[in-house]
Amino acid sequence: MKFFKPFYIQPRFFYAGIGIVVLFALSYFIPIVFNIAQLSILVLILLFTLDFLMVFIGKNKVEATRILPDKFSNGDKNQIELNITNNYPILIYIEVIDEVPEQFQMRDFKIKASIASRKTKSIQYHLKPTERGEYHFGNLNIYACSILNLVAKRFTFNNGAMVPTYPSFKQLKKFELLNINQNSLEYGLKKVRRLGHSMEFEQIKDYVLGDDLRTINWKATAKRNQLMVNQFQDEKSQPVYSIIDKGRIMKMPFNGLSLLDYAINATLVISNIVLKKHDKAGMFSFSKRIENIVVAERRSSQMQLILESLYNVKTDFFESDFSRLYASIKRHITNRSLILMYTNFETLDGLNRQLPYLKAIAKSHLLVVIFFKNTELDILIKSKAETVQQVYDKVIAEKFDFEKRLIVNELKKYGIHSILTTPESLTVDTINKYLEIKARGLL
Repeated sequence: MKFFKPFYIQPRFFYAGIGIVVLFALSYFIPIVFNIAQLSILVLILLFTLDFLMVFIGKNKVEATRILPDKFSNGDKNQIELNITNNYPILIYIEVIDEVPEQFQMRDFKIKASIASRKTKSIQYHLKPTERGEYHFGNLNIYACSILNLVAKRFTFNNGAMVPTYPSFKQLKKFELLNINQNSLEYGLKKVRRLGHSMEFEQIKDYVLGDDLRTINWKATAKRNQLMVNQFQDEKSQPVYSIIDKGRIMKMPFNGLSLLDYAINATLVISNIVLKKHDKAGMFSFSKRIENIVVAERRSSQMQLILESLYNVKTDFFESDFSRLYASIKRHITNRSLILMYTNFETLDGLNRQLPYLKAIAKSHLLVVIFFKNTELDILIKSKAETVQQVYDKVIAEKFDFEKRLIVNELKKYGIHSILTTPESLTVDTINKYLEIKARGLL
């Protein structure tokens, strides 16, 4: 910031000056105070000169570097580290003003600290971005002063840098550390090995009560003179697509992040888990057009492809075209797949307009529609109504909340799975649903 001066006089100097003025005013009534006031001026000038010499003599008395991560994780706290070295022969007090990216709108950023002589101090602070894109840092400005604290010298370090903000890869790492599996208590699911119909044959075994009669192997039964059945195991590498609605309805904000960003963060995590479970992960976004397409594959570079595609997903503020989505799915996704569709429906009428396309998709694929609860309505519903207006507001809120539950029932009627969740619980609920579908062998 160019308006910063190379030094500035500290408030303590002006407080001392105000005290001297008060002494001169009192001297009209108490003459002896006049001599004290004159002596005070001399002492202040001497101290100011001494302080100025201590702070300004010499060059490069303060050195500093800003250490930035390669990229920011959207919606998470990201650490910034400042390493500041004091080359003065005395203890100094510093005030750090870092020119953080304008997206944070931090106009009062200030950190105060003290550094011993010939020592280096590390200072950390955190930034939490709420949108993807490029974040540009400006200069790092440090004001240093002595223990007298009458004047401060500014040191400017031209550490301008750009840090891209990607979908929440920190959330991705958190779920990796949890070692996601179907025994995890985090998700409330038990490991279930499905013995069902798939393309992957495992073995022939003796028939036991409860086995599916359709799996009886009649040739083996004739040879062994007892009932034998074919046993199958879950087929691996099944395609799982995350489809993100980037229409204007997904721009609705919750706790600083838009619904679109919550969906993007969840897509990154679920894609990683899908690959860990030996399935194929893919994605694309839609609104007026189908974009950001990543074909479902299981390869080492797949997560990087998905991450780069999610980085570029932005809303176009149009109403989403579900007919075009259906046509694109029919044309590009030829194998039966699990489709996790992140969208939002506020009313039953809104669902009914798109229901024919959802039903058509569900005929060929296992469709899971994921949409959001309005947490602000929950707060309004639980609050106590004391006025007529508050009663009206509460009734309307309950109506909208009831319609959300009706949407779930309407989708269920046509064999379409759904997740009604809060933005904060989106990732965990989506993982739960995927693991449930795997355990039940629905795909």
